[in-house]
Amino acid sequence: MNNVQQENNLSLKRFVIRKNLIGTSTVITFVNKKGESVKYNHDAVYAEHQERFDAMPCFDKYKSYTNSHSMPAFCRNLQIIK
Repeated sequence: MNNVQQENNLSLKRFVIRKNLIGTSTVITFVNKKGESVKYNHDAVYAEHQERFDAMPCFDKYKSYTNSHSMPAFCRNLQIIK
């Protein structure tokens, strides 16, 4: 049996971290307000900043964190560069 986890890809209109995507190996691509394509691994961003996301009221209430303008400065170092 093969234990390799398949990567999922999503194209969205904004940066998002969602509780229901944790552990799904999802790579998300979105176009920011400047028209630039931004790509990141959802699990890598969440793992690196889990404490920060878990402390956010919106993450507790809505089960997600979004930013429609850009990838947040605190996690830009985790952007996947093409």
